[in-house]
Amino acid sequence: MSLPVAERTFFGQPRALATLFFTEMWERFSYYGMRAILVLYLITPPDGVTPPGGGLGFSDADAAAIYGTYASLIYLLPLAGGWVADRLTGPRRAVLMGGIVIAAGHFIMAVPVEALFWSGLLVIAIGTGLLKPSVSAMVGGLYAPDDTRRDGGFSIFYMGINLGALIAPLIVGYLGEDINWHLGFAVAGVGMLIGLAQYMAGWKGLGTVGVAVPNPATSAERRRAGIQTIVAVVVIGVGLVLAFGVLGMGVADITVIFTVVVVAIAIIYFWRLFRQPQLTPIDRDRLRAFVYLFLAAVVFWAIYDQSGSTINEFAAKFTSMDAGAFTIPISWLQSINPVFIIIFAPIFAVLWTKLGQRAPSTPIKFAMAIFGVGLSFLIMVPAALQAEDGQKSALWWIVSVFLVQTWSELLLSPNGLSVTTKLAPKGLLSQMLAVWFLATAVGDSIGGQLVRLVDIVGWAGYFVVCGIGTIILGGLFCLVVPRIKKLMEGVS
Repeated sequence: MSLPVAERTFFGQPRALATLFFTEMWERFSYYGMRAILVLYLITPPDGVTPPGGGLGFSDADAAAIYGTYASLIYLLPLAGGWVADRLTGPRRAVLMGGIVIAAGHFIMAVPVEALFWSGLLVIAIGTGLLKPSVSAMVGGLYAPDDTRRDGGFSIFYMGINLGALIAPLIVGYLGEDINWHLGFAVAGVGMLIGLAQYMAGWKGLGTVGVAVPNPATSAERRRAGIQTIVAVVVIGVGLVLAFGVLGMGVADITVIFTVVVVAIAIIYFWRLFRQPQLTPIDRDRLRAFVYLFLAAVVFWAIYDQSGSTINEFAAKFTSMDAGAFTIPISWLQSINPVFIIIFAPIFAVLWTKLGQRAPSTPIKFAMAIFGVGLSFLIMVPAALQAEDGQKSALWWIVSVFLVQTWSELLLSPNGLSVTTKLAPKGLLSQMLAVWFLATAVGDSIGGQLVRLVDIVGWAGYFVVCGIGTIILGGLFCLVVPRIKKLMEGVS
């Protein structure tokens, strides 16, 4: 007779966590493979004749903005995916559908045609929107509301994310950067297929987690959603035709418009959440607390996620990548942070489990994370000053940045996932997790535009402005911590 899901263990956690751990690991292999080579492909001249071949020839600023827009889409579309999971399919099937779509997007990009490159990016983002909030919701579903293992479980789950993030740049980065860009895109899709295979193998072991549709949509709501989807597709299509064909806009111009749209979506989405008729007074207070945490996360991700754009570009131009006779591929830098995550995530997981009720509250952890990510950019100032003097800086400056960012990430990201599952009103869990990912979308969009300041203040000035500005915002967040804790109504 099989044991209930909760009675099996995986590092002291429910055994079913292993299935979700590896599913997310391979999805992150897909994403971080793209993260490692996307900017490098965008800035490579189109007339490249030696491996890995030509790129698209964008400027550094435009490439960073495009990268920020793509990363933003990855975290924006979970809003729609969360609704699909909550109202139509249930999280379990949404994860399956999302993985299939992600793999398809990568194989579309494997074809060396520019139009298919952009199409593939969009398809990957759509698939991620289906998969990402639902797999996290299923992790939350493994625990009872008062289970003190929850934060530790999310930290272990987060380690799985970063195991994929570690492997991807080494494989996808090498194949893409040194052999052929489109081969790299394809291999990232193979990783997602592996993830789908193990997800299906562990399907029965998940028990009933994620099977039910939490808040089924009525027939009228389904029809309305279908009509709204068609209208949105038509409006976006017409808008792009007008932008490129009539107004003569470039991709960089579209990224600016996209940033404004993403911020507007966040405002509208919160407005709609607060208008949900089933919300209790406690639900509304917890949503107000979540707004503060959301804004803190936006600040964090606007700086942190520049590691795939700003840091990659700085390394390509101003950092010595020689290790003896071997030149380290730029894309491999994206494996440094996952190495640190894998080292420190278990330590943080044990720490929160041991401390239990004595652990710092979630708002305090967020404040520490903001201070840390601001400090990480100040670390880059000496390296940037060397760059402005025409010298190449040591790789250890970037390694130090990733170390500080890792500690900050472990304070904010897994704890943000965990607290979102605790603050979510009944029937809105997947959508609340989608809103949590929306903070990353807003931050990535803003961060992609911030990089344009480099042309105005220089590299050193840029790191100073971003670092000090972030620390100041962290100080302001500390001032509202008491109010946040009061609004959270007993949620730590």
